[in-house]
Amino acid sequence: DNFGRDIYSRVVYGARISKCVGIFATLIGTSIGAMMGLMSGFLGGRVDQLLQRLADMMFTIPGLVLAMAIVTMLGPSLVNVIIAIAIPRVPNTNRVIRSAVLAAKETLYVEAGRAIGATNLRVMLRHLLPNVMAPYIVVATANLGGAILIEASLSFLGLGVPPPAPSWGRMLSLEGMRYFETAPWMAICPGIFISAAVFGANLFGDALRDVLDPKLRGR
Repeated sequence: DNFGRDIYSRVVYGARISKCVGIFATLIGTSIGAMMGLMSGFLGGRVDQLLQRLADMMFTIPGLVLAMAIVTMLGPSLVNVIIAIAIPRVPNTNRVIRSAVLAAKETLYVEAGRAIGATNLRVMLRHLLPNVMAPYIVVATANLGGAILIEASLSFLGLGVPPPAPSWGRMLSLEGMRYFETAPWMAICPGIFISAAVFGANLFGDALRDVLDPKLRGR
């Protein structure tokens, strides 16, 4: 690059940042959304109304805009970027898990658990949660590609992980765009890695969906 640094080494090292942010943000966001969907679908009533209206409010704001607002308020750092990317992952997971819980709570094993006096917490954790793990895993892998893309977008806008840590999005925004006409590889290399990471995560999510969804087996 313009400082004599090896582009490939920086891109490979930047993968640690992007993968770390993407994986942890996905785990945190989907886990919170899954807990909200579990409580919303099983308890119903006012709890369901409150959680779904909260999800509706989050759906009205685009994920990237919400992440930008959170990072702007908290300040750019690795932990704050993870939090900012995790929060937009919550409402989508909430809706998916809620739908799965609404179908699962009418099954006989849930009624049997209630009949023997199991508490709501035990029914949710012992009976419902293991049976909605398949959609949870599918949503988590589907969100991983989006989380990596949002991290790259935040870094491109200067709101991601601060330097000197190399980030794919920052490599695109600073050196890549400035020297694109004279040294296009400075932007092409991180761009290829971003595309490959997002594409690979989406393919992995589709493969898991085909394996875990019994309706798609045998096709």
